[in-house]
Amino acid sequence: MKDDHIFRLTDDTGMLQHSKYGVPDLAHGYTTDDNARALIMATMLYEKYRKKKYLDLIFRYSSFILNAQIKTGKFRNFMSYDRKWLEEEGSEDCFGRCLWAIGYALSNKYIPQGVRYTLLRVLKKALPNVVSLNWPRAKAYSIIGLASLNSEDTQNLVFDTASSLCRLYDEQKDEKWKWFEKSVTYSNSVFPWALFAAQKIFNEKRFLEVAEESLDFLESITFKDGFFKPVGCNGWLVKGGTPAEFDEQPIEACETALTYLEAYSVTRRKKYKAKAKKCHAWYEGANSKGIKLVDGETGGCFDGLTGRGVNQNLGAESLVSYWISYLALSDLD
Repeated sequence: MKDDHIFRLTDDTGMLQHSKYGVPDLAHGYTTDDNARALIMATMLYEKYRKKKYLDLIFRYSSFILNAQIKTGKFRNFMSYDRKWLEEEGSEDCFGRCLWAIGYALSNKYIPQGVRYTLLRVLKKALPNVVSLNWPRAKAYSIIGLASLNSEDTQNLVFDTASSLCRLYDEQKDEKWKWFEKSVTYSNSVFPWALFAAQKIFNEKRFLEVAEESLDFLESITFKDGFFKPVGCNGWLVKGGTPAEFDEQPIEACETALTYLEAYSVTRRKKYKAKAKKCHAWYEGANSKGIKLVDGETGGCFDGLTGRGVNQNLGAESLVSYWISYLALSDLD
């Protein structure tokens, strides 16, 4: 495994958002989304290999998140290459991904005390915003992050937010459509993933029922031919329609693999572990085109699978998604 591209995309500010082929594209600057996910990746790398270069990344990405937070406790997302924020406040999805990253890092025993105290301060400032979240994915990411902490300060938030996802599910589902929205779009698996995470804490029958039923529905869409095929971003899947074939996004393989791993940790059903492995195999060529998405020269990951083949760019979201998936499954028997 080569980590060259991680360090090529990371400068003294944080992880850059895009690359043109394998060359960092400075014109697009940075996003907090990418740096939050990169913090998870760096934490996993340091836990597994205990090398200083990965510890340095933890400090770098944590610093980016610290700087992204505004007075309200929310986060800005887009920053230009000259370190100027391009918005007053980022999306709720960005907020949720920050809580996911902060919760993951804080739950790891290898995080240095200085980073731990900083992230705890950021978390405390962010928490009051969870109750007012409107977007479902923001709620799901927040649940995932806070559930990993499982502290008395966050348990009520996890339970109430998970319950709101179940209510949303009940409003949208029917006999054939077992989903939380009228369409299946991006980061789909975070919904069942969040409910499995909440179930692990509360042993709440309803959380488990909705998690398994919705994951089975998503699986019926994304595993029709025996390999993982995420819904394409060029059209998505609207209720009553058919899934868009392309482009297939690397983040879907990662998050769906993590969802199955969470499902396995809760239920111990081996089918979930097998599906997690198939999701990761998408990167290695077990996909609709039979093409490997990992760039052996740099350790980067191509930016998606199109009808013509791979998107040759090696951006941050793809890179981090691949590494998180790889590290999460590397020790799985």
